[in-house]
Amino acid sequence: MRWPLLEGIGDDEVRELMSIARRRRFARGEVVFHERDPADTLHLVSKGRFAVRISTPLGDTAILTVLGPGDMFGELALLGGEDPRRSATVSALEAGETMSVHRIDFDGLRDRHPETADVLIAILAGQVRRLSGHLVEALYVPAEKRVRRRLLEVASRYGEGPGTVVPLTQDDLADLAGTSRATVNRVLREEEERGTVELGRGRTTIRDPEQIARRGR
Repeated sequence: MRWPLLEGIGDDEVRELMSIARRRRFARGEVVFHERDPADTLHLVSKGRFAVRISTPLGDTAILTVLGPGDMFGELALLGGEDPRRSATVSALEAGETMSVHRIDFDGLRDRHPETADVLIAILAGQVRRLSGHLVEALYVPAEKRVRRRLLEVASRYGEGPGTVVPLTQDDLADLAGTSRATVNRVLREEEERGTVELGRGRTTIRDPEQIARRGR
């Protein structure tokens, strides 16, 4: 398994970092860390999928994204700062595994390989662009199209092509698309009638991603 943050670093150095990284396993539904917890570790996802959630002003929670193998979370902890805190809650959507790297150990890697800092900045910039794109979508793209886009975006974390199963509830998809559950249900029912998805309890099976993508443009 390789992660974008470690691209360009030699195999020996990666093995060195992994040798001091802590392997952590999580059961389905287990919380990795809560929003506002102290932030001092980066998690590199090696198995499973994880949901990133934030608290709303009304006290509810909203899912921001789903991460899978090859992704990472907690990277803001690597920037340091005075008393850094987690900006979101991360929990396992299924049995999963990460390699956690403490900020002190990452600082040592960065001292030996300054280019790692540039990669980290690029990753953070990419996340800002992704979130900015979602904000623009929320303002200018119809909710129906957003639902289709987020459905396929999450599906890419679970597989490719027809038959991919997205084990998220309609409430989760509504959070991702920034719309209501009623809108998600209507869109999914329309797609089911077209034969492009198959709906089950707490899951959606993708049957024709190309057609869904066409209507999400």
